[in-house]
Formats: sequence, structure tokens, C-alpha cells
Amino acid sequence: MSTLVVEAPGLLTTVQDLGRVGYGALGVSPSGAADPVALRLGNLLVENPPGAASLEMTLVGGSFLFLEGAVIAVTGANFGASLDGQPLEMWTPQEVKPGTKLTLGRTKNYARCYLAVAGGIHVEPFLGSAATHLMSGLGGFRGRALRKGDVLQLGRPKKRISPRRVSQAVLLNWELRKELRVTDGPQSETFSEEAKRTFFEATFHVSEESDRLGIRLDGEKFSIAGAGEMITEGVTLGAIQITPSGQPIILGVEQQTTGGYPKIANVIGVDLHRLGQLRPRDEIRFERTSLPVARALWIEQERLLSNPAQLFV
Repeated sequence: MSTLVVEAPGLLTTVQDLGRVGYGALGVSPSGAADPVALRLGNLLVENPPGAASLEMTLVGGSFLFLEGAVIAVTGANFGASLDGQPLEMWTPQEVKPGTKLTLGRTKNYARCYLAVAGGIHVEPFLGSAATHLMSGLGGFRGRALRKGDVLQLGRPKKRISPRRVSQAVLLNWELRKELRVTDGPQSETFSEEAKRTFFEATFHVSEESDRLGIRLDGEKFSIAGAGEMITEGVTLGAIQITPSGQPIILGVEQQTTGGYPKIANVIGVDLHRLGQLRPRDEIRFERTSLPVARALWIEQERLLSNPAQLFV
């Protein structure tokens, strides 16, 4: 195996894959990449399985030394990546020679950048996944964010990587929308019509207190008096809870698995990856849609991600 040495970890860099699905009943949330589409595209570019372990960087990237060389792809937010000081093109495979340093700086657009390496990043799996769950200190590399001096084991490519890049049409479809599409939440009917109308007309800003657990929104406050008291129940990724203070919170990939706040809406599947790219102070609105439309959009996205001929040029 080859190795990757962390010379500077950035603000918050973790090992992530597509998460550990199916353990919610045990109180274990999936975790995984906050933007799974960017992670999947990076892995496909370097001809890994779509869910191979990669690095997720948040707001500020780090510096990484490839002692034996590698083939990499950088996707997601633009962190101004460079190899030994030379600008690196995103969304395409890049050969890295032995001893080369990859450096990433502050984000120029969205919140999270992904580094996929041909052969994947090798860590001990926890419940079948390499994803780091920061809140519990489990999975990934020692259950934590990377630190200076960490050494990660890398696999080797099984074959020569084809030169290609993600098409412009796919990139335009991936970009952040200011309107997140939602379906009605389980407690939607318990909110007043005025509260629901305000929710869909309001503009919100992402709070500085947001993290992988949830995205807190500043803006309109909502009364939950009409929603009544709730028995704690299972919650899902993208659920929009209204807290007793009236602040909305969108549940993220490290969400708690149960909650007792009423849920006015839920972000649809094809927009979940956009949650992971929201930065503090970003502006968003909500657009109501139906379950059949949400399902059709999800099927179309999965069809596209399963068809490299339409993804790459």
C-alpha cells in the first residue's frame, strides 16, 4: 500500500464514505459524506466503487503529501487546490508523482471539498463503514478529524485510470440551489396555515452554529403551540424540526436517531447533498413539492449516477 501524510489538516477533515445505513434502531445514525453526490463522482472518476472512503474537508482544506504517488480527483467545493504550487483542475483524475504535495485553501464557493484516491483510503471499518461519526468518536481514522502527522494507508489502482472529466451539464445540476425542495413533514398538519405560509415565503440564513449534526436557520420564528406535545419518534435525514424557541433545524448526516420536536417539512432526496454544501450565512428558501415528484427526481438522479456515459466527457 502507498501512504498519505497529513502535513496540515485544515479546519475539519475526516474520512467519509456513504455511511452506515440500517442501524438507526440501535441509535447509530448513518454519518457519511455530507455531500454524497460529490463523493460518488470523485470515486467514479478514479474508478473506485462509488462509496469508497475519501476525505471530506470543511471550509478550509489542508496539505497532504503523497509519498509513493497516486491518482486523485478533487470534487465538491472549490478550495483552490494545487500540486506543488501548480493549480489543480477539479472534477477530473490527476496523476500525482511520488513526493508531491497537495494543498487546499479556503473555500471559494461552497462548504465541503472531497478528495478521492484511486484504490481508496483504508481504515478499519465500524459496522461495515469507514465513515467518521464525530459525535460518538467512532469510525474513520481513530474516530476523529485528521491531525498533523497522521499517516493514512491508500490502496493501489487496479488498472490504468481513463482521462475524463465530469460534464458541464452534470456540474450545473450539482450546483447549490437557493430553494431547497421539501415535502410535508409528519406534523405539518398541526401547524397553522399562517405558519406554513410564512415558512414557504420566508428567507432564512444558515446559522454559525450549524454542523454535521444539523443546520440551524436564522430568520422567521414559528410557534409550535398548536403542534401540541409529542412523544419522541424516529427522525430522518433532512427533517426540518421547529424547536420550542421557534428556530428551524434541518437534520444532517450525524443527526440524532429520535426527536421530540414537530417536523414541518423534509428536504427531498435529490437536494440532500446540497445541505452538505451550505455555509454559515448562506441564504435559502423552501419550495414545496409532492412525494411522487420527489420520487421521480430521485430515480432520475440515481439513473444518471449509474451511467458514466452521461456523467463524463
